[in-house]
Order: sequence, then C-alpha cells, then structure tokens
Amino acid sequence: MTVHGPADGWVESPEGQKYWGRAGAAGLLVVDERDRVLLQHRAVWSHHGGTWGLPGGARAFGETAVEGALRESGEEAAVPADALRLVSESVLDLGFWSYTTVVARAERPFEPVISDAESLELRWVPRAEIASVPLHPGLAGSWAGLDAQLDLDVHLVVDAANVVGSRPDGWWRDRAGATRRLLDRLVAREVDGLPADLVVPAPTSSDASGAATSWWPRVTVVVEGAARAVTDDDLGRVRLVRAEADGDAAVEAVVDELRASSPSPRVVVVTADRGLAARVEARGGVVVGPGRLLSALD
Repeated sequence: MTVHGPADGWVESPEGQKYWGRAGAAGLLVVDERDRVLLQHRAVWSHHGGTWGLPGGARAFGETAVEGALRESGEEAAVPADALRLVSESVLDLGFWSYTTVVARAERPFEPVISDAESLELRWVPRAEIASVPLHPGLAGSWAGLDAQLDLDVHLVVDAANVVGSRPDGWWRDRAGATRRLLDRLVAREVDGLPADLVVPAPTSSDASGAATSWWPRVTVVVEGAARAVTDDDLGRVRLVRAEADGDAAVEAVVDELRASSPSPRVVVVTADRGLAARVEARGGVVVGPGRLLSALD
C-alpha cells in the first residue's frame, strides 16, 4: 500500500498484529433507498485482499471519524458526501488503534466510481445477501450489530419548554432567546452526533460487536408560548414545531406522526413532565429526562 501522508502506516499490536492507519481508520457503510449496501471488492495486494468491505481507510491526524470516512469513500468510490444523511457510528477501540464504521443513508441516487487502485469492483449489494458474500473479517464480525442499526428509524423529540426550564439560568427573562440557545446546541451536535445511550440502549448480549456508539437521530423541537417567537434560521436538519396552543398536545401529535412514519420508528421524547411522559409511553414512545440531554450537549 502506498504511503501518502503522515498518518498512512501500520500500527502493531503487542501480539504482533498489524493495523493500517497511525491515527486509526474509518469506513463508510452507506445504504440506498432500495436497501442495498455499497461494498468494495478489495484489491488482491491490499490487507485481506479479495474480500468485500466498506470504502474507507486511514484517518489523518486531527481528522474526525466522519471526516475520514467521507473523505476516503469520496477518494475510493466517488461517494458524494452531500447525498448522505448520517445515521450512526460504531467504534472498535483496541486502545492502541481504532476503527470507526460510519453509517449513512443515501438521500438521492448515485453510482459509485472506482477512483483508485484499491478496488477490484464496487457493488450495491442487497442487505439480505450480505451474509453470503466473502466479507473482510472486520466487517463480518460486526455485521450483525451494524445490520440491526439499519432497522431503526431514530427520532428525538424535545419538549423545549421543559428542557429550558430545567436549569435556572435566567431563561424566564427571555424565553425565545433561551430556546434559541438550546436549538443552537442541538444544531452543533449534528457534527458529532449524540451518545448512543441517550436514544438507544446498549445491547444486552455479551457480544456488542458493531453496536452504535453515537447516533444522529432526526430531531424535532416543540416550542410553545413566548418561545414561539424564536428565530428559525440556520437550523440545519433540526425541525421546529410551534405549538398553536398546548405544548403537550403538540408533542403528543408529533409522537403519533413519527410512530406512523416508518416500519421501525424509535421515538425518544425529552421531558420531565410526568403526565406527558405517561401519555408518550402509552403511544409507544420512550422518555428521557432533560438532564441527560443537557449533559450530552455540554
């Protein structure tokens, strides 16, 4: 393998095993609207050559896993980053080296193109057929956990009045301003995602290979009263819902909408209102307290 940058090189484990990427490595698991996964048939001369894996490679020093996965998949397979919606990421951390699988969904069709010598072939493979493909050992070992993530449509619904009111920071002097600060913090987390345990519990199985360490849920923020005057510019993918009257009723309506939106929705509502929490749970939603969200945003 040709060395191109300071982070391109092997890392050796105490047992003598070699892993590519002095700053770790990252790969992109992208699924299209037809439920197909983009796989790379690895060049024979590469590590575990001849197997099928994910586009990816060594991360650069100072580069996040998402940045590395998007850059590498762009270089190797011409994957357009602007066609993707991030879903989750899973980290295999060996202490001396790590590999991060970044999971994304293609929001518009594209055809991959072999862009360097590391691929024999690029192919969209139906998810149902992945297990029958001779996979790279790392992907084979984590596939069950990664596959399970693809069955979840994760949503985070924020009861803004309750979350903002949970910290006595002067929010009562400017409810719209305090709500905007919460929105800005949620938008900022679109870069790094949210901790997995905030929205999806860890697997109960002793084998957690491929389990998500971060999620990028679809975020809906419900505002009411004076906070309805909040500005809605630069919200990225965060959806703002202004309650016409009762904020609790608006939250419940959003939960009903999202629960009906896909075959496997997971709707997590952030609120400390016990009455609302009970009604959300009766609708099939999950409730977490404001403190857990705010800790994740801090």
